[in-house]
Amino acid sequence: MEKQHCASISCVDDDGNPYCFSCFYAFNAEEGLLYFKSSPVSYHIKLMMQKPGIAGSILPDKLQVLAVKGVQFQGIVLSPGHELVKGASRIYHRKFPFAYAIPGEVWAIQIIRIKMTDSTKSFGKKLQWERSKVVDN
Repeated sequence: MEKQHCASISCVDDDGNPYCFSCFYAFNAEEGLLYFKSSPVSYHIKLMMQKPGIAGSILPDKLQVLAVKGVQFQGIVLSPGHELVKGASRIYHRKFPFAYAIPGEVWAIQIIRIKMTDSTKSFGKKLQWERSKVVDN
C-alpha cells in the first residue's frame, strides 16, 4: 500500500445508494491510516461525514494481466479535528508535494480490515488483516 498512489473509495448516501471516487493517497502503516486530500464541500466528503463507513480498493500503478494483485479495504473516515489526523497533511504532502497547490484538506481513514490478493506468489493467494481496536470518530 505504501508503494502505490491511487485508491478508489466508496461511500453511501442517505438512501443507501453507493458513490465512488478516486484519489491520491498516502499510507501511514504504523497507525493503519490512509490519508487523502479533498474539498470539504465535495459530495463524497459530505456523504462520509454523515456515514463514515467506507470501502475501497488499491491496484498496482502498473497492471499485469496474468498477475492479479490488489488490496480491498474497509475503514472509517475520521473527523478533521480527530487526534489521529494531526500529522496527516505533513505525510500526505511529503508524498505529493504538488498537492500544496491544490485547494482542500487532508482527511484520514482508519483502516479496519484489509484483504490483499497476490497471484504472483501463488494463484489466488490472499492475505487478510483486521484491526483489533477501532477508535471513536
